[in-house]
Order: sequence, then structure tokens, then C-alpha cells
Amino acid sequence: MGNLGKVLAAPGQFSINYGQALLKDLEQDNFARHPLIDGKRIATNHPAWVYGHLAIYSSTMCGMLGIDVGPTARPDGWDELFKNGTECRDDPANTIYPAMNALTSHFMNGYKHVIAHLPEVSDDVLLKPNPAGGRFTEMLPTVGNAVAFLVIGHPQMHLGQASTWRRTFGLGPAM
Repeated sequence: MGNLGKVLAAPGQFSINYGQALLKDLEQDNFARHPLIDGKRIATNHPAWVYGHLAIYSSTMCGMLGIDVGPTARPDGWDELFKNGTECRDDPANTIYPAMNALTSHFMNGYKHVIAHLPEVSDDVLLKPNPAGGRFTEMLPTVGNAVAFLVIGHPQMHLGQASTWRRTFGLGPAM
């Protein structure tokens, strides 16, 4: 056991709490919809894409940390819908994206699994070079750097998009 994983776990838990709070008053009917403002569709990331996108990275963290994948295993077809660079599409018939409960449960369970194991990860593991390669490794050269981003910065960035989306649908603040 080390200390760095313990440091990452508490703000990682904040990401989960914020993600849960943002689900207040959300419904399947608009979960995968782009907002309309003055009759014009706004191509923004809706919660279906946000939660699905975040959900696929918990298994990446497990691999980097050397922990069992457990509930973080990626469902078939999710990479094509949610990996970095995919388009967030308006889904009025709820036929493109998985159901709200499937997406939000996978996000919550995956991040809870990673955060539960972070305190057990040795500092040596977190100080290893980031194995991802390319720009991700250039920006975040160690496993700890990458996991810190994936458990804290990345969720907060995308959950902020879901927060803004809430306002365009007339929903109040989540917290």
C-alpha cells in the first residue's frame, strides 16, 4: 500500500457524488436529447453520452492500476458509441444509446470499484510510466498522473457539460 492512491480516492469520490447529484429529475425521455434553444438544436454532449463516455474509462484505470476489472468491463458496442472523438447524437427514439439506468449504473459501479481499490495501490505502481502512449502519455507521463485525470479531472469536465445540459432543459441546480 502507498499514499498516492489514498490521496486520489477522496476527490474521486466527489466525482461519483457529483455524478449522482446530477441525475436528480432526469428522465429516460430526454436523457439522450440535444436541447433546443429558440427552435434551434444545440449539438452539445447530453447525459447519455457523458455517462457512457465516462463509464468506459473505469476499465482503463483498472488495467493501469493492475486491479481486477470487476464491474468495469466494457459492454459490447460501447467503445463505438463513447470513445474519445465519437459524436454525441440526438436520440429522440431512444434507439442509439443504452438505457439511462444501464449507463449511469455502469459509471457509478465502475468508479466506485476503482476508488475502493485506489488506497491499496502502491506508490510504485502510480509512479510507473503511463502505458497509453501518444499524446495522453506526453501530457500525463505516469500512471498516477493518468489516473488522477481519469478519476477527477475528466469526470468533472464532462459532468460540467451535463450540468449545463440540465439548465437548458429547465432543471435547477443539482447541488
